[in-house]
Amino acid sequence: MSKQHTKTDVILIGAGIMSATLGSLLKELVPDWKIRTFEKLECAGEESSNVWNNAGTGHAALCELNYTNEQADGSIDISKAIKVNEQFQVSQQFWSYLVNSHMIRNPQEFIRPLPHMSLVHGKQNVEFLRKRFNTMAENPLFQDMEFSEDPEQLKEWIPLIMNNRTLNEPIAATKIDSGTDVNFGALTRKVFDYLEDNELEVNYKHSVEDIKRTSDGAWEVKVYDNEHGRIEYHTTDFVFIGGGGGSLHLLQKTGVPESKNYGGFPVSGQFMVCNNPDVVAKHYAKVYGKAKVGAPPMSVPHLDTRFIDGKRSLLFGPFAGFSPKFLKTGSMLDLVTSVKPDNLVTMLGAGVKNVSLTKYLIEQVIASKDKRMEDIREFIPDAKSEDWDLVVAGQRVQVIKDTEDGGKGTLQFGTEVVTAADGSVAALLGASPGASTAVHVMLEVIEKCFPQHVKDWEPKIKEIIPSYGLSLSENPELLREIKKSTAQTLGLVDQENERHTT
Repeated sequence: MSKQHTKTDVILIGAGIMSATLGSLLKELVPDWKIRTFEKLECAGEESSNVWNNAGTGHAALCELNYTNEQADGSIDISKAIKVNEQFQVSQQFWSYLVNSHMIRNPQEFIRPLPHMSLVHGKQNVEFLRKRFNTMAENPLFQDMEFSEDPEQLKEWIPLIMNNRTLNEPIAATKIDSGTDVNFGALTRKVFDYLEDNELEVNYKHSVEDIKRTSDGAWEVKVYDNEHGRIEYHTTDFVFIGGGGGSLHLLQKTGVPESKNYGGFPVSGQFMVCNNPDVVAKHYAKVYGKAKVGAPPMSVPHLDTRFIDGKRSLLFGPFAGFSPKFLKTGSMLDLVTSVKPDNLVTMLGAGVKNVSLTKYLIEQVIASKDKRMEDIREFIPDAKSEDWDLVVAGQRVQVIKDTEDGGKGTLQFGTEVVTAADGSVAALLGASPGASTAVHVMLEVIEKCFPQHVKDWEPKIKEIIPSYGLSLSENPELLREIKKSTAQTLGLVDQENERHTT
């Protein structure tokens, strides 16, 4: 094998939405920096960002009930919902900047307006949803939300779900029309197409095998060129590890102290996809329910209108599965090889604490199509088995770490950035809300890893993200301006217009 050595300013590992976002931000802030990306697959956005490998929900806490918890006194804590919503607003501002700057075109190819709804059954759940609505509607971020427990109103909102439904218990829903369906794979490819045309080097079919410190404090990244069968060595002062489920292994290879005591637990996702166009045409929303008792947050059932390759589709799920792979294209040894001396106790602690999760996953793995159809019929009472097919979605590696509140081996269900103390390495771990908050997360990476430049970069960041450094929920006038501007730029017309044009 031949060897090749190069020097670069920044190395991005993985050509997903995170690397696309960080690469494009850095290109705007420091155009003369040399940036290289390495991706083991043949094109960008094909693993976690792929349209079939995630729910496609623009996560803004409009419908996800797990972002709003009921407190001991009966009040509803919406602080996490506010945080997630504001982070999605940041993403939309950045995407609008890309469109307005002609860096990407045709935003309808990656984002569509779509009502987001929450649906619950039973007296206790209806009361929870009512209190949740009353609390959220007082906040400017959610003031357009509607609530109804009137079956006739619900028939107008969700006719497919209400058709032939036996109403033997209370039912209620909230609805907000400013929700979105997002094809993160399409967005990722658009951004990388622009970056490649503007001197950001993207190397596909290149697998990163090792990351080591050099004697002068830089990083040497060992890469295997799968197409030409050769090893390459690239040195850099900054490495971003955005390899989805593969990030944990690469972070461990760096040996930085911050990588210690982290583990990962892989969960695979599956969706049922409707193959009957007549059924697809009767539903137009993302409708989220409540997770069953004992089920993890990422298992919240939802019935989603999706736009995939320009075609309107209908998906229900997710159904969880288990594979020891950390990536859909990974190895069956991924889970075993992620266990190291420094995280062994953490991993064992997680195993002891998550017996119910293990039981849930086993039940999901062995579930028959008839069982999955039972779950669908909780949403669509007259669903027919022949109208639905199973599609395997992506792998998600949930973060396991030691925390003060949870102790050893606490399973995390969010997104986490791990940064070396000197800012020379950053890795993204975890899953939802993930892609929806990519811009906020990458700004966090920039602030942590390039603190010496942030002050100089701040004017440009504020040009890109007008709300940078501000809380939109505390600045309602700015919120209105931004929502109006981004909706216009991204083509987020009202849902009735959208319904008639698709």
